[in-house]
Amino acid sequence: MEATADVTYIGLLRGVNIGRSKRVAMADLRALVGQLGYHDVRTVLNSGNVVFTGLRAPVARVAGRVELALAKHLGVTVRVVVLTARELAAAVAANPLVEMAPDPSRLVLAVPSRSKDLARVSPLLEMDWAPEAIAAGPRAVYFWCPEGVHDSPVAEAVSRALGDSATMRNWATAAKLVALAVATKDGRPERAPGI
Repeated sequence: MEATADVTYIGLLRGVNIGRSKRVAMADLRALVGQLGYHDVRTVLNSGNVVFTGLRAPVARVAGRVELALAKHLGVTVRVVVLTARELAAAVAANPLVEMAPDPSRLVLAVPSRSKDLARVSPLLEMDWAPEAIAAGPRAVYFWCPEGVHDSPVAEAVSRALGDSATMRNWATAAKLVALAVATKDGRPERAPGI
């Protein structure tokens, strides 16, 4: 495997380890992704975030492989959204809401499996959500929920619009993923712009 052909991917499992259903141990997730032939496999938190490296392939194909393996080997049927490290770093850098959001746990990044699904949130961008806010970039939707995500009207609207095609992560988690996935030339993680 040539190093120049390698790509770092970020896999985001949708809705795992919330409550009692769809439980996935992170050690099992790391082992499973490694068994698929990927290397440098690392997980972030316990919410289904995995960073791994492998040969360049369409992200939909990579996601499909992970979804199939989860179902076959762990008995968990779950949507997996995969981005390259470059895509995630660009999505993070493009967030126009960072300056208005002092609490990273209440600033959310929603990433659909396919970027074309972002068109579903276009009507939401025309609405007044104050004191909340919403914006969209080329690969993600961003929303700020100053009172928290669980009872947020904008979070509910985004979730309804994107359905199960998307998964959401708060800004603190997105920052950790980018720091782990984006490396400088000397191999140390670097912080992406806007984090």
